[in-house]
Amino acid sequence: MKPQGYEVRTLPLLETSPLPREKGCAFSPPTFEETLSRHGLAPLRARAVHTLQINVGKLCNQTCHHCHVDAGPHRSEVMSRETMEQILAVLRRYPSLTTVDITGGAPEMNPHFEFLVATCRDLGRHVKDRCNLTVLFMKGKEHLPQFLADHQVEIIASLPCYLETNVDQQRGRGVFERSIAALRRLNAVGYGQAGSGLLLNLVYNPLGAKLPPDQAELEAEYREVLRTRFGIQFTHLYTLTNMPISRFLDELFRTDGYEAYLELLVTNFNPHSVEGLMCRTMLSVGWDGRLYDCDFNQMLDLAVSKDCPQTISDLLQPGKVEPLVHRRIVTDIHCYGCTAGAGSSCSGALT
Repeated sequence: MKPQGYEVRTLPLLETSPLPREKGCAFSPPTFEETLSRHGLAPLRARAVHTLQINVGKLCNQTCHHCHVDAGPHRSEVMSRETMEQILAVLRRYPSLTTVDITGGAPEMNPHFEFLVATCRDLGRHVKDRCNLTVLFMKGKEHLPQFLADHQVEIIASLPCYLETNVDQQRGRGVFERSIAALRRLNAVGYGQAGSGLLLNLVYNPLGAKLPPDQAELEAEYREVLRTRFGIQFTHLYTLTNMPISRFLDELFRTDGYEAYLELLVTNFNPHSVEGLMCRTMLSVGWDGRLYDCDFNQMLDLAVSKDCPQTISDLLQPGKVEPLVHRRIVTDIHCYGCTAGAGSSCSGALT
C-alpha cells in the first residue's frame, strides 16, 4: 500500500530518438567520445586507481528485471579461490589500492566470499559489500550480518523503492518484505546506527525508463518512510540510473522504449558529471580475473585498453600498475547512462 503523502516521481520520456545503426536505423546519436570532444573532455582518462571492484560471480538468488549482469540462480560463473589469491597478492604489492568493492551476482553466494572479506580486512583495506538483502535469509547465510559487522564491512544494499509493489515488480514477489526484515537484522547488529561506524547505504534505481529524481530529496523521503513505517535507519541513499545493458536493454526493445530512453540519456548529458566518473579511480576485475574499466564494460566484454595489463595475474609482474593510472577509458553508447542528469556512479549521483 502506498504511504499517504508520498508520490513516486518520474521524468517524462522524449518522444523520439534514433536507434543505433546496428538495430537497423539509418541514423545514430553521436558516440560518447564525440560528445566528450564537443565539450573539450576527450579523451577520457583514469586519474588514479584506488578502488578494486571485484565481481565474484554471476550466481544470485534473485532474477531482477533491470540486472545488467544477467545474474540468477542458474549462472555458473563463480570466481575461484585461485583468482582471489592473485587479487590478494596484488593488494599486498600495491598499498595505493585502498578500497575493495565486492559485487556479483549476490557476492555472498561465492563459497570464498568470507575468506576474501576477512583477508582484505587483515590487509587494512576498506571493504564494501553490494548486497541484495534477501541473500541474508538463505540457508547457511544467517550469520552474515554479524560477520559483516565484526569485519566493519560497508554494506551497499539494493532497495529500489520504499513501496512494496514497485520493489516486487522489479525484483520478484516477496522481495520487499524480506528486504525490510534484512534491514532490521542489520540495524540490530549496529548497521545504520549513529556512532556505530557501520555504514549501511541503500541503492535506488528507477522502475522503468526514467532518470532518477534528486538524490538528496529522495533520501529524505526514504528516511522518513522507512523510519516511521518500519523503524529502519540507514546511512545514505544512492540513486543509480538503469543502464541499457542486458535484461533492461531487452525490456526496452520489448516495449519499444529503447529510442526514447537513448534520447533521454543523450540529451541529458551533463559534462559536470565527467570529473567524478567511477571509471577514473577504479579498476574492475571479472570473475575470471580479466580487467575492465568498470562493471558495465565488464558485462559488455569491453576490456581495458590493449596497451594495459589484461588480467589480474598480469599485475603481479613488476611495473604493471603504472599504465593503468592514466589509461584511456574504453567508452561506448552505454556511457551516457553514467553522465545523464545528475550523473550515476557506484556511490550515487555525481553532481
